[in-house]
Amino acid sequence: MYVRRMVRDVTMWAKLVDQLVEAPVVTSFTRIGHDIRSRIGHWPAVSGYDLAGRVVVLTGATSGLGLAAAEILARCGATVVLLGRDRSKTVRVRDDLAARTGHDELDVVVADMGDLDAVRDAAGDIRRRYEHVDVLIHNAGALSATRQTYSDGLEATVASQVVGPFLLTSLLLDRLTPRQPGQLPGRVVTMSSGGMYASPLRVGSLQMGDDYRGSEQYARAKRAQVTLNEMWADRADPGEVVFHAMHPGWADTPGVEASLPRFRRVVGPLLRTPAQGADTLVWLAADDGKPLESSGGFWLDRERRPIHKLPNTRRSDTPARRAELWEWCERMTASDTHPES
Repeated sequence: MYVRRMVRDVTMWAKLVDQLVEAPVVTSFTRIGHDIRSRIGHWPAVSGYDLAGRVVVLTGATSGLGLAAAEILARCGATVVLLGRDRSKTVRVRDDLAARTGHDELDVVVADMGDLDAVRDAAGDIRRRYEHVDVLIHNAGALSATRQTYSDGLEATVASQVVGPFLLTSLLLDRLTPRQPGQLPGRVVTMSSGGMYASPLRVGSLQMGDDYRGSEQYARAKRAQVTLNEMWADRADPGEVVFHAMHPGWADTPGVEASLPRFRRVVGPLLRTPAQGADTLVWLAADDGKPLESSGGFWLDRERRPIHKLPNTRRSDTPARRAELWEWCERMTASDTHPES
């Protein structure tokens, strides 16, 4: 009885501290939040997981958070499929990771996630090479200061971070489904951003035009990602595939340095390292406990978080608008959800 009470009291204390850290963005999103939560939560190191025999497909694997995650997963023994848009760079990263980790089960697949034909080709390559995929991680994405489009007219941020991932998930869904009794559910993990908290859910104006601002377009795409994550979870049997989205906090990555230099100068030493930013991503992909007990969550520092902090974003998140977003994604991908084996 005494031991149970102590455990309960410690748990309640840890939750209280977490809530106090969560309230101010500066403490929650910076390395302060990661350091406090990891200590009070007694987190096991993600480098300690044994992932031998598991296949993880990771987009955006050549720099920043994706590269940090790829290295941890490789050190855990996973077969990591590095999906990058530049073949020579992705091969160099593969070779460097193999040399640093002593692990050579690293594969290369090439696709620009905004080029839907390239995504279809990449899915075909993965399907031919692997009968089963344990984890699909959507990490590719960047914040662009100028508006760019693909040949089909899709705005680049939305194409690469919303439509492309929707298509790749659709094309690999059956590969993620368990094929043998007792096999663990597959997992789809999406790297989002805390920036989505400021953006309501949009469909008709999801793609910005003459009013384009890189940070706002990025936030709109990230809001759509998190909504789609919940919708995928609603449609999939959690005994077959679970879906999670997460945000890394504020991490010091090449993307932040290039796209938000002023922010980086101001926040500076409080930024998380790439490994700290990737921690929850790898944990969701590797841990066979809590991440498999639910589906559709939005996570920061190994805890589920609400997807709304502001009344206007909550009001925008209606069933009708969600249905409109899903239907729009299906139209953009031409409902290409039944791939050849």
